[in-house]
Amino acid sequence: MKEKIGVMSKIKAFFRKLKEYWIKLKSKFIKLHKLTISYNHTWGDSDDQTYIVKKFLVTKEKYIKFRTESNQIVELRGAEGLNYRIEEL
Repeated sequence: MKEKIGVMSKIKAFFRKLKEYWIKLKSKFIKLHKLTISYNHTWGDSDDQTYIVKKFLVTKEKYIKFRTESNQIVELRGAEGLNYRIEEL
């Protein structure tokens, strides 16, 4: 019985390590971006929002749609246009 428990813990540890290596390998090929949006012309106000973006779906002057790091799709609209900054991480 103890041998089965020892083998199972080794298998679980192996898959944990495999998952860690997969995440590191995947991060080498997928670039993330930091998106900062300001609804007025002043940066650093309380209305600024920051997102970590995995993929941009649509970018226009008054509309932006993107997929976040947690795979949520976010759509933002601004009647007078959006002021945004995109930085590569």
